[in-house]
Parts: sequence; structure tokens; C-alpha cells
Amino acid sequence: MTNPSRRPDAAPPSDTAAVRAREALARKWSYLLSSVVVVALSRDELDAELGGQLDVLCAALHNEPFDPAPFEEVGERLVALGYVNEPGLKRTVDVLGKGLLALEEFRSIDQLTVRVIGGIGALTCGFSAARGRSILDQQESMQRSLLKAARDAQWDQRQSEAKFAGIATSSTNGILIVGLDGKVVWANDAIGEIIGRPPEPGVRLMELIAPNSIVAFREMMEKVLAERDDFEREPIQLLRGEDDLAKVTLTASLLRDGDNKASHVLVVADDDTELSLLQGELRRQSLHDVLTGLPNRQFFTTHLETVLRRADPAFGITVFHLDLDAFGLVCNSLGGRVGEKLLQHVARRLRALTSRERAMVARFDGDEFGIVVENSVATPNIATMMATINADLAEPIFVDDHGLAVSVSAGVVHQPSPDVDPIELLRMADLALRQAKKDQRGQWELFHGNQDTEVRRDHALAVVMPGAWEQGDIGVTYQPVRVLATGELAGVEAVLHWDLSDRCAALADATGLILPMGEWLIRIAAGQAQWWRQRGELDAQFGVRLTRHQSTDADLVSRVAKVLEETGMPPERLTLTMPVGVLNVAGAAENLSTLADMGITIALDDFGLGPRDLAWLSELPIVSVAVPKDLVWRQDPRSATLVKAVHDLGVNLCVDGIETAEQAKWWTEAGADLAIGAHLGSPLDAGEFLKKLKD
Repeated sequence: MTNPSRRPDAAPPSDTAAVRAREALARKWSYLLSSVVVVALSRDELDAELGGQLDVLCAALHNEPFDPAPFEEVGERLVALGYVNEPGLKRTVDVLGKGLLALEEFRSIDQLTVRVIGGIGALTCGFSAARGRSILDQQESMQRSLLKAARDAQWDQRQSEAKFAGIATSSTNGILIVGLDGKVVWANDAIGEIIGRPPEPGVRLMELIAPNSIVAFREMMEKVLAERDDFEREPIQLLRGEDDLAKVTLTASLLRDGDNKASHVLVVADDDTELSLLQGELRRQSLHDVLTGLPNRQFFTTHLETVLRRADPAFGITVFHLDLDAFGLVCNSLGGRVGEKLLQHVARRLRALTSRERAMVARFDGDEFGIVVENSVATPNIATMMATINADLAEPIFVDDHGLAVSVSAGVVHQPSPDVDPIELLRMADLALRQAKKDQRGQWELFHGNQDTEVRRDHALAVVMPGAWEQGDIGVTYQPVRVLATGELAGVEAVLHWDLSDRCAALADATGLILPMGEWLIRIAAGQAQWWRQRGELDAQFGVRLTRHQSTDADLVSRVAKVLEETGMPPERLTLTMPVGVLNVAGAAENLSTLADMGITIALDDFGLGPRDLAWLSELPIVSVAVPKDLVWRQDPRSATLVKAVHDLGVNLCVDGIETAEQAKWWTEAGADLAIGAHLGSPLDAGEFLKKLKD
């Protein structure tokens, strides 16, 4: 049997063990489902059908980024099989909820539990939506059958009456035959269940109508008696007991006798109560996060439109985009279940902390949350609110006997324009969040318009960078590294140069282009060094700074080894500099040690800003460290302590960004060894650099 819903990307896995595991899960699903439902398929056909659907679900769990839409389509497919009902859905949720988590093929997937929970929720939504449509289709079909049966009664009364009686008695819709005087002549049992009591024959139908629906009901009946259409349909509320109302849709049609004269009115009542509840629940599920119960990103975005319009012009709104720090570490070390409970705890605390404000808390994706506050004169300032949140979350909670405490980083947009698009507003908050997480954790960053302009410009340049490199617009320049005390040349540093941006390496790092471009830079620098050395023009140490992406590249060592082999450059004449902040990332420290074992000189960049910076010097084979520009320009007297601490560990210290004689004098007195900067020589192309050096 073919499976029309199976996708090309949902093929079974190539691994034999994974295939057997999936087949076993599909057979279990088929067995449990067939025990509570009846479908028009043989057991083998049902096994094959559900095996195909399982492949679709597994493919969705493997896909990056995760999209729960295939789960929703499988839920719809279950309804299409025939008579799969709520017990069948329950069996499906039970077997898939446990079975997917147990499959070995997903062991390496991050946040598998969150994906499976989200997928099962989507499957349930798809099932419920398709089930609702099926019910509506059945009701519509029933109504047409009833009306057709009623019309046929004019030609063959006895046969039609028997048919009508059978349909009316078994129908779940309320059915009444009403005289032209408005009194009930006959009613089936279903109408009694809808209004809580069977209507007495002879009671006026108007007496069953709620007061707020009397006008609409009267107009509908007038249209029926005027024979404007075959039938009239109107949402109406009926009285259910003394204090309750029943929401129904009434369909009324005129009946005729054997002489084709109007004799009665056929009224069919569709009970909308259950359908309304179902639609309401589906609407709630589509707008809320399954795990935490918070509004989701879609609901939050829609809510932003409302609050932007109604906000107090004097105070406006504030949007927070929060991200849990080190959440991946919790999940990787303690498991997804602990991570889910931690997310639920954070959701509860954020709601409690904002309960006194006119605010909405939402969960976006993974470990990200959003808060929008409609500010008033009593609303705390941003710093106070962020300090309160982090102080509260810093209180440990125990999850499965593990004491956990977290912090959050945040991007904040304060008092945006009421005309801003909500999606653009969330982009601003995300941009500020990424800036806040750039160097530290537990910090917040306020969005600034000029910052956005710079980011947009950088993004535009990053897009055209590959073409610029291919056309030769990006080249290599060289700047001197000098002994600070004497001014003599200590080495040469090769840097990427592009006329359109002085952040060429950073832009390439953000796009991933730095891997081939960085290897090219090292090759050009090594080749130039060998050319000058062979001609007797310059024999110096050559250095290249690696970016964060390069430092963690699994192929970094092989790339460098290949360049050294191709150019013939001695390894000890090459200095590679890594940013110190990347050493905590898996693979970076190992790359550094392996390069040092090859004889390459290793240095650290951006040194002196982190708590572990000095510790790395005693753990890794570091020869030199470079102090970043902002620390160089600050000229803090405490920097002399840093210089001494570095020297005590047998490491040289280089200052990057010396632009004036005053800065050079200050750092010389502080004890720094080497220096780079405009005061000591700007980056130049190879020819100009050598000429300047000779002069």
C-alpha cells in the first residue's frame, strides 16, 4: 500500500540497528492502535502505514532547525485512516512519547525531550483540527440528508417518514418539527440532551430561545416562511435550565404536504458547545508553549501590536529578550529532563517577578524567554528589574537532588516607537542580547539605534565579501612588531586588508569565510617571509592572528601543516595568536598544544580581561600575550601588576594599539616588552613595508 503522506526526506535510516528499532516501535504502535480502533486496513497494511509515518517523525527530529509541522501532518493522517478516535490518539501519544525518546539514533540530539514534547503537541493539534473538520463535514452531510429526506416526503410520504424517523432518532443533532403556529409538534431525544430537558409537545419554540437571540430567531423564521431560500441558518442560544445557555446553530427549512402547501418547519440544532471548547483549546495550544504553559513567540508578537498602540505615551513599553546562561551545560551533564524542569522553574519565577506589572512573559525557543512591560510611573528601571531577576534565579532550587542556580543575559529595547513593526522590535531585542552575551554572562544590553546601523552595514559587507575576495579586492598588509624599550624590529604581523572595512577578519569570522580566507592569509604571509628571507632582505618572526572560528576549527592543525610544507617556512619562525576567550571552547586548547608541539610559537590575544587568563599561562605553552586596545588606552596603574604577573610566568607581554609617544612611554615604564600600533608603524603592503623598513 502506498503512503501518500510519506516524504522523500523521510527514508528509513541506513543503520541496520536503527531500522530494526524503528520497525519494532512501528509494530508496537500498530498493535496498540488496532486494539482500540477499527480501520479499513489489514494488520500488515497498518504496520506499513505507521512505519512510514514513523519515518516522517524521525526525519523531523533529525532536521535542523527542528520544525514540528510533520508531526501535525501525521496527526491529520491518523484521522484520515478512518475511525481513529480519542482512545487511539491516547495510545499514539503514549507509545510515541516514550518510544521516540528511547531510540538510540537520537542520543546525540540536543534537547531531544523538548523536541519530542513539542512534536507530540503538534501531532495532537493536527489530530484535533482534522477531527474537528471531520465532525463538521459529518454534520453538514447529515443536515443535507435530513433536508433531502424531508423534501422526498412530499412524493413518497410513507417511505420518507420511515427514513426520516430512522435518521432523526439516531442523530446527535437536535431535530424538531414545528407547526406554522410556532408550536413544537415532534422532537428527537438529542434536543433534550442539548437543552437539558425534552421539550413538551405544544410548547412554543420561541420559549426555548434565549432572550438575546429572540430577534435573530424571529428574523430567521420570517425568512423561512417567506420562502426566500431553501433553508436558513443562524447561530442561536437556547435556554438550558434556569441559569445556563446552549450555543447552537439552527437550520430551518419549510416542509410541504401532498398538495405542495407549507405544513411545518423542520428545525435542526447543531450543538456548538463541544466544538467551541475544542476550537478554544486548539487556539490555546497554538498560542502557548507546551512545556511551560507560557504564551509562545507567535502570541507574544501579536500582543506586541496591541501594547504598542495602547501604551502610555509618556512611559511606553520595555521589551526584554532573555537567554539562560549555561543551559546547554545543564542539559548535557544532567539530562534533558532536568533541563525541562529548570525551564518550568524559570517560567514560574519570571511570572511571579512581573506579577505586579502590566506585563506578559513568553517562552520563545529553547532557553529563550521574552517579557514586555507596559511601563507606568511605578515600574522599576531596567537595571533594578534585571538585578531582581538574576538575584531570584541565583537562589538554588533542587531538581532530582541537584541544586541548580542560573543567571540570564538580556537584550532590552526601551520605549520603542509606537509605529515599529513587532517583528522588527524582536530583532532589535535579539541584537542587543547577542551584544550582551558577547563577552560575559548575566549581563544586559540596551539597544541603540547607531548600533543597529553598524550591524546592518557589517551584514551588508559580509554578504559581498566572498565576491570581493575572489576579485582581489581583499589583500594582505604587514605591520611591524617592535621592542618597546628600543624600537628595534621584533617581528612582522600579517593582517587582512579591505578598503571597505577595517573589520575584515571579524566579518569573515561571522560568515565562516574565515576558514579558507585565514588559511590563504597564512600561506601568503609564509610565502612572503620565505621570499624576503631567501633574498636576504628580511629575516624576522612572522605572526598571524587567528579568529575564534579558526581557533576551534577541527582542521586547523592540518591547514597550518599543509601551508608550512608548501612554503618551506620553518615552524619556529611562525607565530600564531589565539583569542584567550576561546580556550574554554572544546578543541581550541588542543589545537594550541598541537601547534606548539610542531614548533610554532603561540601567543594569546585580548589578554587580561578574564578571571582565568593568567591560569592559562601555567597550563599551556604560551610564549607571549597581547593586551587589547581598550586596556592599552586606559593606562590603568593596575596594569603594572598584570605585567609583573605575566613576567613571573616567563611570558612576554605585547601592547596592541600604541598610537602616541605618551602611550609608548607609559607602557615602557610599566614593563611591557613588545608593541604594535600606528605610532610604531601602520600596516602596509609588502613593497611599501619593506621600503619603509629600509628607510
